[in-house]
Amino acid sequence: MTIQRNILLNPGPATTTDSVKLAQVVPDICPREAEFQAVMQEIRQDLVKIVHGDPDIYTSVPFCGSGTICIDVCLNSLLPEGKKILVINNGAYSTRAVEVCRYYNLPHIDLTFPFEQPPALDVVKDTLSQNPDIAIVYTTHNETGTGLLNPIREIGAIAHEFGATFIVDTTSTYAMRPINVHNDNIDFCMASAQKGLMSMTGLSFIIGKTDLIKASSGYPKRAYYCNLFMQYDFFEKTGEMHFTPPVQTIYATQQALKEYFEEGENQKWARHTRTFEAIQKGLAELGFKNVIKHEWQAGLVACVYYPDDENWDFEKIHDYCYERGFTIYPGKISGTDTFRLCALGAIDEADIHNFFDVFKDALLHYQVTIPIKYNHSGGDRL
Repeated sequence: MTIQRNILLNPGPATTTDSVKLAQVVPDICPREAEFQAVMQEIRQDLVKIVHGDPDIYTSVPFCGSGTICIDVCLNSLLPEGKKILVINNGAYSTRAVEVCRYYNLPHIDLTFPFEQPPALDVVKDTLSQNPDIAIVYTTHNETGTGLLNPIREIGAIAHEFGATFIVDTTSTYAMRPINVHNDNIDFCMASAQKGLMSMTGLSFIIGKTDLIKASSGYPKRAYYCNLFMQYDFFEKTGEMHFTPPVQTIYATQQALKEYFEEGENQKWARHTRTFEAIQKGLAELGFKNVIKHEWQAGLVACVYYPDDENWDFEKIHDYCYERGFTIYPGKISGTDTFRLCALGAIDEADIHNFFDVFKDALLHYQVTIPIKYNHSGGDRL
């Protein structure tokens, strides 16, 4: 079977291998069969292994849905009565956590920082010291809208100093940047199968401390489908997901996990790194300006400003590239025109070189000036 290979430079779903795609072609099976339960159990164990979790301390709980379902599940399930959540907010995806808090009327503090900078740790510490009723500290590892890397190890240490549970959205770093839940002071992290694992959409998962999940059984019930303890408990009692799982996606994820361990954590991160460096080199040669300083980038998402050029039209450039097998993606910064190129998925630096051949042709085709023009001088717009 010949399958067209597209290079997705959007922040997920990612480019997949043919073997992962074809892993979905399996005999029909009822997901209540013991054979399928064994697949689910293997996947749950492997998900914990990727972040070096001790299986006696950590477990994984898969859900049907995109990565956002994990934000919902963690925040509504893990907050005790009479306590509140501290959201360290410096981007679109931590803002999404604030929106979840508002939707459920969860007591929370929206501790907002500039989108182009890491949070001030002294402010985080002061906020915790002044609010002893904070039970959860929440942040995003890689703010996917900008590519900013947040200092999770340091934030987690502060959270634990004040007795709070530390939850990290690792949706765009899991199985890419090496993560160690013990060393990084993570109580709960989350991801979805279609990003770092390079599997298919429809399966997301939470990795967290088993004792904290069990303790949450006595917390207020704010959701039905999205309750963490209910899903965990059903897995433990039956080996099954509480409600119908995405069967074909799970078989694809089983294959993706196999390929993850075959490539190796360090080798995979090295591949993402050289891919990202090729992206940055190509952008620099064309004159594009980064939103985030190099030393603050997670090494997976490059976010750059639109040119100050009357001929620049993102949609036209996107369509030109898309028709030739490459997908670029708009930014996610309110009030600021940006676009993103991401080093996710089953791609390498050679794919990036091929992309920039097409991208440069697109700029020339639409008469965008090269090098790119900006109506300011100096380096990044910070």
